Amino acid sequence: MKIKINAAAKINLFLDILALLPNGYHSLFMVMQSVGFYDTVELEQAKGNKITLTCSENALPTDETNIAHKAAMAFFKAAGVENKGLKIHIEKRIPFAAGLAGGSADAAAVIAGLNKLYDTGLEKKQLREIGLSVGSDVPFCITGGTMLVQDVGGVLSPLPALPLCYIVLAKPESGVSTKGAYKTYDEFGYIHHLDTVNMLHKAASADLKSICEACGNVFEECIEVPERVDIKSVMRKHGALCSQMSGSGPTVFGIFEEKHIAEACAEELKRLVKDVYVCEPVQRGLEIG
Repeated sequence: MKIKINAAAKINLFLDILALLPNGYHSLFMVMQSVGFYDTVELEQAKGNKITLTCSENALPTDETNIAHKAAMAFFKAAGVENKGLKIHIEKRIPFAAGLAGGSADAAAVIAGLNKLYDTGLEKKQLREIGLSVGSDVPFCITGGTMLVQDVGGVLSPLPALPLCYIVLAKPESGVSTKGAYKTYDEFGYIHHLDTVNMLHKAASADLKSICEACGNVFEECIEVPERVDIKSVMRKHGALCSQMSGSGPTVFGIFEEKHIAEACAEELKRLVKDVYVCEPVQRGLEIG
């Protein structure tokens, strides 16, 4: 049996870090949004009691260090399923080390896909618990949509869907390590924290302009992305309702009301950076075929 899963990227409409916890993790307050930009993950039962992973992106590891491999191992252990052989293939479109949760989306696809492949009948809450053991963004990627995400990534609260809009993603050539970004944050010193109450109130209103006015990302205070200023300048020139970095970066996104304006912005941005995409908000993290 073989199944195919489309795994959506995410953007952070809002990201603040509330505290460093005793266990070394960070307490987060994030408003996250799935976008219609996908990796495709294929799962197929095989023989040999091994997990074989292939990927269209040669720069990514295909051994047990890949988060998709870790997700498969975590699923088998949590579900009490014997691994009698599994092939995983990832058709990579979401740039890695980009702040778009591409790896987490792939891990989410593996967990939810194996639940279907082996007919284990685990509920989403159980799948998210498995996902959290693999990575902090995985629970959101399993559910998707528009969510308030708190604590270390495992507390999810649904928000009204983001109104129809057009999102331009511009990913500079350099990547940013999530682990490195949090280390930089911890060592940075003074950080001006964001207005979490205002963001939650605006997100609940489901008014696009109000949400965009409240958007913010605390990582922009301490993570240096050389191209960010120029990317934002182009987005503002084209009338973006907001433009900011997603996650720990370096991808910068802009939100537009009109598709043709978003596309014009994307065309100009291609003179600055190679990876530019136009997408829309979606309300599911995974599409399982």
